[in-house]
Amino acid sequence: MTKNYYEILGIQKSASKEEIKKAFRSLAHKYHPDKNGGDASKFKEVSEAYAVLSDDKKRAEYDTYGRTFTGAGAGPTGGAGFNPNDFGFDFSGFQGQGFEDVDLGDIFSQFFSGRGRSANHRTRGADISVDIDLSFAEAIFGVTRNIILNRTSTCASCGGNGAEPGTKLDTCKICNGKGKIHEARSSFLGTFSTVRTCDTCHGTGKVPSQKCKQCHGLGVNRKQQEVGIIVPPGINDGEIIRITGGGEAVPGGATGGAPGDLYIRVHLKPHPTLRREGNNIVTTLSVKLSTALSGGEYTLETLDGPLTLKIPAGVEFGEILRVRGKGVPIGGAASERNRGDSTSPSAHGRRGDFLVKINIQLPKKLSKNAAKLVEELKKEGI
Repeated sequence: MTKNYYEILGIQKSASKEEIKKAFRSLAHKYHPDKNGGDASKFKEVSEAYAVLSDDKKRAEYDTYGRTFTGAGAGPTGGAGFNPNDFGFDFSGFQGQGFEDVDLGDIFSQFFSGRGRSANHRTRGADISVDIDLSFAEAIFGVTRNIILNRTSTCASCGGNGAEPGTKLDTCKICNGKGKIHEARSSFLGTFSTVRTCDTCHGTGKVPSQKCKQCHGLGVNRKQQEVGIIVPPGINDGEIIRITGGGEAVPGGATGGAPGDLYIRVHLKPHPTLRREGNNIVTTLSVKLSTALSGGEYTLETLDGPLTLKIPAGVEFGEILRVRGKGVPIGGAASERNRGDSTSPSAHGRRGDFLVKINIQLPKKLSKNAAKLVEELKKEGI
C-alpha cells in the first residue's frame, strides 16, 4: 500500500517547502532514537517522507503517480534504493538539543541500509518519466511515436569506459582495482563497516590512461536524442509504458552499472462520437421513427472507415446493435507495455465488437397527414 507522506508529516498537500521542513524538523526531534522516548521506526518513516516531499521532482512524481521514479532517492516508492545523502537538510537547528556529537548521515545509513551498501552493489542510472497525448484511434490501434529526450547516454566514442580510443585502461590507484572502498565509521551505536563504490573509477576498478576527448573521461554524454517508442494497441488512458534501459546511463559502460528505465504515461484525447467499454467501441445512433418501425439503412463513420448498418424493423429505443470484429484489438498489448525492445506490436487478429446504441427521434410536431396516420395506428393497436 502506498504511504501517504503528507499524513506522516501532518501537513496539507498544498504545504510549502518551509512548512515541510518545519514539520520534519519537529518530528525528527521528537522521534530521534537517541532521545528518551524516541522511536526508530517513526524516525525512519518521517525521514523517508521528507526525502520525497522536499525534492520538487520527486514530489511531483509522487503527487502524480503515488510513487517516484527519479534517481537513487526514489527508493521509498520507486524501488531504486533510498539515499540518505539526498536530504539537503540543514540540521543546525538541533544544536543544544543533544545532537552535537551525532553524525546524522551515519544514522540514516544505518537505519535505511542496515549493514551498508553491498559489495556487489551496481550503480543504476536515474529513471526518466515523460507524458504523451494520443488520439482515440492511436490508442485503439497502437502507434509509433518519436519523442525528444535530453538524457545522459553512453559515449559512442569510447563505449563508456572513458578512455580515448586506442589507449589502455590502468588499475585504479584509489581502490586498487577492486571498484569499492571499505570504510569504518564510529557513531553512538558503535563502529560500522561500510562498503561504497569508488568515486574515481565508478566501480569498474579501471581508469583511462588517456581520457576520451568526447566525454572527457566520464564515459557518458548528455545530449538531445530522438527516441522511437511503440505504443501497443488497446492501451488505456493513464497507463504507463516502461522501456527497460531507456533512462539515464551511468559512467563505466557495461561494467559500471545499468541505465535507468524510461516511463511513458499516456493521455487519451476523447473522441466526439465514440467511446470505449472494455474491448468494445460504443456509439449512439439516432434514427427516425419511420425507420424504427419499418427498418432501413444508415451509414456510420467508424475507425475502420464508413460502415453501412441495417436497422431491423421494430427496433426499440436503447436497443444495441452489434457489429462483430470492429472493436479494440485483443491480445499482445498488455504483455508489451513493459518491453525493453522496440519490436512492433503483435497483431493477433482478434478484436472486440462495435456496439451501436439506438436512439429514436420523435417528432415534436405532427402534420395533419402524420396525425391521421397515428390515429390509424391507434385503431390497429400499435
